[in-house]
Amino acid sequence: MISFDVTDEQSQIRDMLLTFAKEELTPRARQADETCAAPAELLDEAWSLGLASLAIPEAYGGGGAPRSTLTGALMLEAMGSGCAGLGGAAAASSLFVNPLIDLGSEEQKKRELPKFCGNARRAATLALHEDSFAFDPSRIVTRAEPRADGWRITGVKRLVPLGEEAGDMLVLARASDAPGIDGIKAFIVPPRAPGVAITRESGTIGLTPMRFARVELAGVSLPPDAILGEGDGADIRPLLASLRIGGAALAVGLVRAVTDFAIPYARERVAFGEPIAKKQSIAFMLADMHIECDVMRWLVWKAAAAFDRGADVSKMAVLAQNYVNRRAIRIADDGLQIFGGHGYIRDLPLEMWLRNARMLTIHGALAAA
Repeated sequence: MISFDVTDEQSQIRDMLLTFAKEELTPRARQADETCAAPAELLDEAWSLGLASLAIPEAYGGGGAPRSTLTGALMLEAMGSGCAGLGGAAAASSLFVNPLIDLGSEEQKKRELPKFCGNARRAATLALHEDSFAFDPSRIVTRAEPRADGWRITGVKRLVPLGEEAGDMLVLARASDAPGIDGIKAFIVPPRAPGVAITRESGTIGLTPMRFARVELAGVSLPPDAILGEGDGADIRPLLASLRIGGAALAVGLVRAVTDFAIPYARERVAFGEPIAKKQSIAFMLADMHIECDVMRWLVWKAAAAFDRGADVSKMAVLAQNYVNRRAIRIADDGLQIFGGHGYIRDLPLEMWLRNARMLTIHGALAAA
């Protein structure tokens, strides 16, 4: 029997973040989009909610809540309903912290995780995307070469969230000649290490509060224990699955906001003597939007719940992400169309939501569930 019920604790966390999204993220979304920056005080407030430290074990100073990908998906969906850009920025440290919890060695956890348990916010990120029009995570060209004293990494990463202000960074690089994903590992790279050059991206069409950066790694020397995990490093398939689930969860929150915004408007806007919601074409469009939101949510929740059971969810996460990517763009576009010409005016959030939805569908490392 499949159940989509959540625990009381998960429900409380989701309700808390839905309130935070409505009262704090939504009112600031437009200004953050225009200025391409997330307010520091907002990120500090989000940090105080324990987004990064909640699942860190008590032994390392964290909240000690059981690490749950489903809980992470619920949190990201809630924040995505307020503003996907600000929500992604607020949760950016999960891109570093969650892989450490899931895949890090005991020594790495002792060294790195306590940094994220204090009252002061600490930004962290993950560098996945590369300077290629046909980027594929299984074909990463950034190279990590083993040396007698550790590793030497060379390559260029693009669209790194909060890259300029991150104090910690995970970098995915090819560490062996093994084909496909088998040769790729994650490395802990200090952003201020010699050979690391970080510059702001010239601009993106959406999710601008995440302040994407370009990271150049010019022969960066790292110690032997910089590779995530023990020995030859951890299998990164769970990390990629977590990223796909997290990005899809953000998109589900966004399209839910679009749908909830469009339905009341369609009931109130009168054309040719009656509300447009009574027009068959609009009614069917709204019904499809509502149905697709639920389908996307169930796919994300199913993958997240399977992840928590310890199953290999690589295929499930890809299918969920693919479905969400295709449907999210359509819902965001349909929502804009329901508003007609008003949808293109920046006084309303429809055009911003459409841009954010497009960015969510092309970027695979915005949040780790």
